[in-house]
Amino acid sequence: MIIGTGVDIIEVQRVKEAIDRWGDGFLSHVFTAKEIAYARQHKFPAQHFAARFAAKEAVYKAIGDDPRVGWKDLEIVNDAHGRPCCVFLKDQFKYQIHVSLSHTRNYAVANAIITQESPCP
Repeated sequence: MIIGTGVDIIEVQRVKEAIDRWGDGFLSHVFTAKEIAYARQHKFPAQHFAARFAAKEAVYKAIGDDPRVGWKDLEIVNDAHGRPCCVFLKDQFKYQIHVSLSHTRNYAVANAIITQESPCP
């Protein structure tokens, strides 16, 4: 059963400008250490940061505006098969969060669907 859905698109340049302007302060405010390490291993990390930013925004839209959920309460990682997976780092969230990410040189987009399944491994 679907509990909520969300989608977000962002310009990669906006994320790159935020990284250039605020550096590690911006990154550590929005992303977990795993997310930062993943994006930095790529030739164009801003695209990967933007996709994860869009995924978090999509999840927020799917959950609904809950002020108790912060940027680093969600972690967008890849599962053992390389598929993106959203891990909710707070114990009280009991639903499965499915995410899909895509990016080009200029844009990143993400979709989130929340279902009544067990949490992502």
